[in-house]
Amino acid sequence: MTVITPATGTTLDEIAAGIYRISTPVPPNPGLKAGFSFNQFLIAAEEPLLFHTGPRALFAPTLEAVRRVIAPERLRYVGFSHVEGDECGSLREWLAVAPEAVPLCSRVAAMVYAADACERTPRALAHGERVDLGGHAVVWFDAPHVPHGWDCGYLGESTTRTLLCGDLFTQAGAENAALTEGDLIGPSEAMRTRMDYFAHSPDTRAHLERLAAFEPRVLGCMHGSSFAGDGRAALLGLADALGA
Repeated sequence: MTVITPATGTTLDEIAAGIYRISTPVPPNPGLKAGFSFNQFLIAAEEPLLFHTGPRALFAPTLEAVRRVIAPERLRYVGFSHVEGDECGSLREWLAVAPEAVPLCSRVAAMVYAADACERTPRALAHGERVDLGGHAVVWFDAPHVPHGWDCGYLGESTTRTLLCGDLFTQAGAENAALTEGDLIGPSEAMRTRMDYFAHSPDTRAHLERLAAFEPRVLGCMHGSSFAGDGRAALLGLADALGA
């Protein structure tokens, strides 16, 4: 683990070959007594991709973390799971830094937000669409309303079998290991019990089963630790927990 900015506690960790987790902790506070974390993911390919921008307040430390791996100006894609402040709040700031970058998101997100939010035409992905980044390749999974947002979806990196799974498996706590092989269901269900952020769509299980079929070996979680191990079992376990 590399501490990037001591003032914010932002850290940088390689969780799979060429894939970096950039994490900033939020100390315990009245709203979240255990604290929280915001995680962005950089795929350092020939055409680099940042997934999640982080909120605008975290732009500077996240930028510094990216700079430790690549020149931020080289970014080709700035991706996000759905329209929300921590997912794409600093999209315009990132596009200002990287002149060749374009937003990468679902077709719905492009329609309802990205095409209007900036001057560059977004790369709007259909379910199953693949993007070759050079040395890495990603595939898009539509997952509307899982956990929330009509426009929601996720990216799977095919070389490392890493699923960048956004708000799935959200865990509380400001101090989380970058990568764990332990239980995800317990901590994420504990968080959901306190603050249920799932839309509980009738199609939730079907979408989770589709993600499980990717058979991820790493789950890149936006809040809390990422996971190394049987991602298929974790996703099916989450489906079971939500259906209980």
